[in-house]
Amino acid sequence: MHTPVTIIGAGLGGLTLARVLHLHGIPVTVHEAESSPAVRSQGGMLDIHDYNGQLALEAADLMDEFRGLVLEGRQALRVLDPDGAVLFDKADDGSGGRPEVQRGELRQVLLDSLPAGTVQFGHKVSSTRTLGEGRHEVTFADGGTVVTGLLVGADGAWSRVRPLLSDAIPEYTGKSVVETYLFDADTRHPAAAKVVGGGAMVATMPGRELFAHRERGDTLHAYVGLVEPLDWFAAIDFADASAAAARIAREFDGWAPELTALITDGDIAPVLRPLYALPHGHRWDRVAGVTLLGDAAHLLAPNGEGANLAMLDGAELGRILAACPDDVEAALAEYEQAMYVRSTEPVTFEGIEMDQGTDSEGDTSQAMLKMLTELGQ
Repeated sequence: MHTPVTIIGAGLGGLTLARVLHLHGIPVTVHEAESSPAVRSQGGMLDIHDYNGQLALEAADLMDEFRGLVLEGRQALRVLDPDGAVLFDKADDGSGGRPEVQRGELRQVLLDSLPAGTVQFGHKVSSTRTLGEGRHEVTFADGGTVVTGLLVGADGAWSRVRPLLSDAIPEYTGKSVVETYLFDADTRHPAAAKVVGGGAMVATMPGRELFAHRERGDTLHAYVGLVEPLDWFAAIDFADASAAAARIAREFDGWAPELTALITDGDIAPVLRPLYALPHGHRWDRVAGVTLLGDAAHLLAPNGEGANLAMLDGAELGRILAACPDDVEAALAEYEQAMYVRSTEPVTFEGIEMDQGTDSEGDTSQAMLKMLTELGQ
């Protein structure tokens, strides 16, 4: 393959693609809007699944590095009633296929696996346009441009590459998540630490849920899910951390205090994250010289699969491009058809099939209720 690949976005999917291309000797440059790898928190825990995310890491020849990141015991799961009663409690016996790692640490492994200069930080895309004959121009916020014969949009929900292929725009799902962190939990927040346990905990009722995970360094990371319109959240002053936390906590009146402590005792200001999604089954007509992966292609409300699918997208696109060096368009068509299928397949949790749009990181109600039903709880 003689055309260098230009990737927009240095998330897990874009970096996996870059790594696989590098292993096959295909030149690649990744452009990332953020000014450095450490400019912001890279999110919390990720469970990397043996049927997609781990396959991508195998293709990237990074399984040993991945195993070194795994936090033992974090696959434990507890499901609680709002009053704190335990409905389901499963220990991590080491046999699960979803080991947990910190997202930022996994991203750093991918960054470190690439030659210096592969990722160009501080390159925020302002626009893209088609030049014809499979060539595209990318313009950056600083006025710089790059012309490429193979452009990959790995730039997430609000992709600047997607308009080259599709008019689809993410829409609000009707639900938002408010994130909080509790540090030094076992000593400073013992009641919350005890109720969360050693892995993940969820408590849910219609329209309201609490999910928390024990991260590295005795940290609890909580996600407070609320089904409300955007205007409802706009009425809350999130610049006033204590007032915002108190307002959110009022929606959980009557819940066990060790659960609501995950909201009221946070050690950072609560962070609002509205959840958006592209139309289910989002597709586009083949356009020469450009494609999408990850959330840029198939953004859904969090369902535990997003990062895993993005990585598998990247690995598969890299593999197919390497296998078809003389017919890039055939490679892109093959990749897209397979990607459409896997991004709409049902997801499973603890071996139980669930609808798309449910997640262990922010949208758990349907998942947990179905799981409890099938387990006879």
